[in-house]
Amino acid sequence: MTSSRNHILAIVMAGGEGSRLHPLTEARCKPAVPFNGKHRIVDFVLSNLVNSEIYSIYLLVQYKSQSLIEHIRSSWTMTRFIPQHFVTVVPPQMNNGPEWFQGTADSVYQNIHLIESFQPDIVAVFGADHIYRMDVRQMVDFHRASQAHVSVATLPVPLSQCNQFGIVEVDSHHRIGNFVEKPQSARPMPGSRTHALASMGNYLFNADVLLDALRKANATGHHDFGRDILPTMLKSHRLMAYDFTTNEVPGTAAYEEHAYWRDVGTIDAYFDAHFDTLGATPRFRMTNREWPIYASSEQAESAQIEEGMVRRSIVGSGCVVDGANLDHAMLRRSVMVERDAQLEHCIVMERSRIGRGAHVRRAIIDQDNDIPPGERIGLDPERDRERFLVTESGVVVVPRRFFTGQGSQPLDSGSEGTGAVLPNPDLRGGEAVPAEPF
Repeated sequence: MTSSRNHILAIVMAGGEGSRLHPLTEARCKPAVPFNGKHRIVDFVLSNLVNSEIYSIYLLVQYKSQSLIEHIRSSWTMTRFIPQHFVTVVPPQMNNGPEWFQGTADSVYQNIHLIESFQPDIVAVFGADHIYRMDVRQMVDFHRASQAHVSVATLPVPLSQCNQFGIVEVDSHHRIGNFVEKPQSARPMPGSRTHALASMGNYLFNADVLLDALRKANATGHHDFGRDILPTMLKSHRLMAYDFTTNEVPGTAAYEEHAYWRDVGTIDAYFDAHFDTLGATPRFRMTNREWPIYASSEQAESAQIEEGMVRRSIVGSGCVVDGANLDHAMLRRSVMVERDAQLEHCIVMERSRIGRGAHVRRAIIDQDNDIPPGERIGLDPERDRERFLVTESGVVVVPRRFFTGQGSQPLDSGSEGTGAVLPNPDLRGGEAVPAEPF
């Protein structure tokens, strides 16, 4: 394995607007959207980097970033006493004019001075929008062994889904010969008739190669890695495809889906990924002690269940379930579910209350909602569509603070988080230090 002493700088692109996740992204960017009991989407890429001993991380933000900035400040504060160990949020610098980031490559170019100052050997440019575990050290080892200028993390996808990904064509030695962004059709990957090789949006660049490519791209008005820079580099540089299915993460159980990776860019994909984590033998186990996905350390009290029926559900800290029926339900922090309420295949976010006798099915209830007693959500499609967004598969999304009442406790400044401790105590000399209040 590659040691943490190697000079690697990570740049995480966390500026995604997440328009297809609306209304969950009405007041927050996509990487800040909550996931599972106590995480946010951005926690997955950051955990993978930190677990891989890559501690020098710049997080590039843009749209509706306040919630994300607060989460990083409270949950991912690194020590100032260990040189080059940090997770730092970087907003658009606008050094070249008033424009925000024009694309993935432009977001890195606008911060090119950070790379020049750090002087790394390798720059990891990763996205912040996916649910997965990955030992990045194995990709670094592949990058060095294959003498690549650029390595692209890839995985097989059905040919019918090629229009959703950047598709790479490779030879028998994994060298990339073609890179096309979201083609309508594609050739199958070697050894398959049904799948093509898709980019995961995670790249390793030799630093000098990246700096040169960014300067040239800016001079020619090109702003995107997948659409512009990588295809242009094919003739002049050695681009290699790293096979994500070969990545072995410590502690992965035999029953888990090998090489689990989900792009949760739509409500349906986001909803389905949650339920991949439920049960005694889930597709993706959130409790891998050897490769944890770090999250905020909640300050709320333990959950309390007075009575009721609870089947394959997650009940977050500070929740109270009083004589309700939960079936495949995910309750984040400080949710109250009153007597005779029923939740079936639901995600309920922070500080919401489900009133007495309410029935909610296949729904996402965003934070600070006070669902009235006897309310019906997810049982009458026509009525639901009059009030809420309903996906093609029938998932209902209730926006934050849609229902207000005594059970709702809005935050004064639109903030979503609470104080937390550093996810990995080892990075602070073995002590978990409370974060400063925001």
